[in-house]
Amino acid sequence: MLDPQFRRALAYVAPYWRRLLLVLVLSLASTGLALYVPYLSRTLVDGALLGGDTGALRRIVLTFVLITLASFAFNVVSGLRYTRVSAAILFDMRLALYQHLQRLSPRFYARTRLGDIVSRINNDIGEIQRVASEAVLATLGNVIFLVGSLGMLIWLDLRLFLVSALLLPPSLWALVRYRRRLEGRVRAVRARSADIGSFLIETIQGMKLVVTSNAQAREADRFRSRNDAFVEALMSMQWVTYLSGGLPGLILSGSTAVVFLYGGSRVIDGTITMGTLVAFMAYQMRVLPPLQALMGLYASLATAKVSLGRVHELLDADVEVEDRAGGGALAPVRGRITLDHVTVSFNRGGPALDDVSVDVAPGEVLAVVGPSGSGKSTLADLLMRLIDPDAGRVLLDGEDLKALPLAEVRRQVALVDQDPFIFHATLAENLRYARPEATEAGVAAALGAAGLEAFVAGLPDGMETEVGERGRALSAGERQRIAIARAFLAEPAVLVLDEPTAALDPSTARQVIAGYGALMRGRTTVIISHRLEMVRQADRVIVLDGARLAEEGSPAELMAGDGAFARVFGTGASPADA
Repeated sequence: MLDPQFRRALAYVAPYWRRLLLVLVLSLASTGLALYVPYLSRTLVDGALLGGDTGALRRIVLTFVLITLASFAFNVVSGLRYTRVSAAILFDMRLALYQHLQRLSPRFYARTRLGDIVSRINNDIGEIQRVASEAVLATLGNVIFLVGSLGMLIWLDLRLFLVSALLLPPSLWALVRYRRRLEGRVRAVRARSADIGSFLIETIQGMKLVVTSNAQAREADRFRSRNDAFVEALMSMQWVTYLSGGLPGLILSGSTAVVFLYGGSRVIDGTITMGTLVAFMAYQMRVLPPLQALMGLYASLATAKVSLGRVHELLDADVEVEDRAGGGALAPVRGRITLDHVTVSFNRGGPALDDVSVDVAPGEVLAVVGPSGSGKSTLADLLMRLIDPDAGRVLLDGEDLKALPLAEVRRQVALVDQDPFIFHATLAENLRYARPEATEAGVAAALGAAGLEAFVAGLPDGMETEVGERGRALSAGERQRIAIARAFLAEPAVLVLDEPTAALDPSTARQVIAGYGALMRGRTTVIISHRLEMVRQADRVIVLDGARLAEEGSPAELMAGDGAFARVFGTGASPADA
C-alpha cells in the first residue's frame, strides 16, 4: 500500500501523466535494447568465436554498435524530458506551499520560525526534487531492466538462476532492517539544518546588536554548537544510509562467486555451453547494479518521505481567514468602519480585544491609543482582515468583512505601519507595488503628497535607484515617506496608520506628519500612535486599556481630563515627551 505522504504527492503528478507516459515509452525502448546486448555474447561465443564464423562476428559487432547508439539516444531524450517534467511538478508543489503561506495569519508567523519555513521551501522540496529527478527515472529503467534480466536468466538456465538467488533473502532482510532506522535519522538532520537556518537569519538581521554588544564570539560559539549538532546527526544518518544501501549489495555480490563455481563446473561437465555461461554471467553482472540501485532508492525514498512530511505539515497549517467564493468589485466605498462587540484572543491568557464596539464615520480621523499590549495592533490586523474576530463583527459600510472578497477589502483598506517593508528593488517598483498600473502622473502626485520630489531629484538614477535590502539605503524618515506615497497611490477608502512615526525623531516625525495630512484628507483614517502630536490630528480618540474600550472623546476633551488618556501620555504631556 502506498505511503500517505507519497499518495498526497501524486496529486501534483497527475496533471503531467501524458508527458510521463512518453518518458515511460522511451525508457522501455532503451531498456529493451539494453537487455538484448548481453544475449549477443552467447551468439558471439558459440556461433562466431567457437564456430569460426567471421561474417557472424561482423554482424554481431555491428548490431552491438547500433543498439548501443540507439539506447543512448533514447536515454538522452527520455532523461531530458523527465527532468523538465519533474522540475515542473516540484515547482507546482513549491508554488502551492508559497501560496498557502500567503493565506496564513500573523498568529502562524508569531509561533513559527522563519528559518524553519525557509528550510522546508528550499531544503525539503530540494531534496524531493533531487530524489524525483535523479532516482525515479533511473528506478523505472532499473525495474524494467531487472525484470527483463531475471527473465533471461531463468530462460538461459533455471537451476543456475536458483543457485544465484540463494543470497537474496538475507540482503532484503538487511535492507528492511536499516530502512526503518533511516527515517528517524533523516528527520533529525532536517531539524538540525532548520536550526542553523533560523540562527543565521535571526543573527544576520540583528547583526548591529551583535556587534555593538561585543557578542561576536558568543554568537560564533552558538553557531558552532548548532553546526556540531547538525554534523552529529548527519554522520549518524550517513552511517545508517551506508548500511541500508551498501550491506544488502555486499551480500548479493557473493552470488557472483556462487555462479562462477557452480556454472563453471557445469561447463566442465558439458551440461551447458561456454556461451550460455558467458551470457548468464553478463546478465548476472547487469542484475547487481540495478538491484543495488533499487536498494539505494529505498534509502532515498526514506529521506523524500521525511521531506514530504515536513512540507505537508506547512500545507496543513490552518487558514484562519477564508476568502469568500466569487464576488467582484465593491460598490463605491464611503469608508464607514464599525466594530460590533469584537473579541479577539491569541491563547496567551486574556483576550487581546474584549467586547469592543466602535463606529467610525466616513472621512473621520480616529486615533487609537493605549498602553502596550492593549490590543491596538490587533485592531489594525482586523481592519485589514489579516485575522478574524473570535466573536462579534467588523463592518465596512455596513457589510461584514467576512462576506466581502479579500482582494477588494485590501484594495479599499491600506495599512502603513511603523517599519514599512521596502523591497530590494527600484524606488519606482516599491511605489507601484500596490498599483503596478499606476500612471506617471499618479506617481508624481504621490511623490508630491509625501514631499519626496526633492529627494528623488537628488538620487543618481531618480526613480530607478535601487533602495537596498528592506530599504536599508534609506533613512527611517525616507522609508516612511515612501510608505505615504505608496498608500496615496493605492487610493484606499480607509487608511490605517499603525505607529507610523514611532521610529522617528521628533523633528523628522513632524515632517512626516505633515505628509500624512494630504494622505488622510477625505479618507476614513484610523491612527494608532503613542505620539501626542500624531493623535492631535484626529477628530476623535478612543483609549484601549486591558483589551477593553476605556475612554473616548476629542483630543482636547481627553487632554483636559485625568482618565485613561492622561495615564497614557502623562499630565501636561508635550509632543516631544510623547
